[in-house]
Amino acid sequence: MMYPLLATDIIIEYNDGNKEGIVLIKRKNPPYGIAIPGGIQEYGLSLEENAKKEAKEETNLEIMLQKEKPLCINSNPDRDPRGHIISVTYVANGFGKLKAGDDAAEAGVYNIDEVKKLIEKDMLQFDHAKILEKYLEFKKYQK
Repeated sequence: MMYPLLATDIIIEYNDGNKEGIVLIKRKNPPYGIAIPGGIQEYGLSLEENAKKEAKEETNLEIMLQKEKPLCINSNPDRDPRGHIISVTYVANGFGKLKAGDDAAEAGVYNIDEVKKLIEKDMLQFDHAKILEKYLEFKKYQK
């Protein structure tokens, strides 16, 4: 019997000194495209530890989760073309020097208007547009 895989995704709020926004990556491996940093859950790590590990591997940033509770959990079996992968998404603050690594070909900071344009133009991989819409809604009510 096959079971779904688990992944952690991280919306990283970051200011590189020139620009403030969130970190998105361009994937080095299929499916190619722009995505939220994250990856498959590693055995023996908590979800929070896995989120920190994936953020470091893909963006070179240390992160501090804003809450122990995730922003959202997405479990649609069709959300990832590679198979049934359940995503647990956290929001974090990023620290250090942004640099792409591991599965990321590029990593960059996108301001809120740029994120909204990526969503409108359907330029994000997986269900990351849906996740970022939840994030934007969350931020709107947090003010």
